[in-house]
Amino acid sequence: QVQLVESGGGLVQAGGSLRLSCAASGRTFSSYAMGWFRQAPGKEREIVAAISRSSSITYYADSVKGRFTISRDNAKNTVYLQMNSLKPEDTAVYYCAADYTALIRTTSYNYDYWGQGTQVTVSS
Repeated sequence: QVQLVESGGGLVQAGGSLRLSCAASGRTFSSYAMGWFRQAPGKEREIVAAISRSSSITYYADSVKGRFTISRDNAKNTVYLQMNSLKPEDTAVYYCAADYTALIRTTSYNYDYWGQGTQVTVSS
């Protein structure tokens, strides 16, 4: 069992930055690839970024490439999402998720554990 708790969401103006954190507890954090997903009202949940166990592989959705950075600190059992140059279309509830795999996967049904989500609102 892995428990995930996100933090760092909030209200920010367009062009601003936020850093999301996701603290994990339970089984060995370093055994899991981690992903950040988001879901806007009326839309399906979508992958934002993912990172492999050792941080050797990362993935970004085209919509966030060059603006967002995913990272992890296995010693602190934490994964981060640095979000820069935020746009109103980034407004969503952001979720972190854990996937017991040596690679990274981009579909939500592959992920075993989920946090409760944190709201990010970007005003224009």
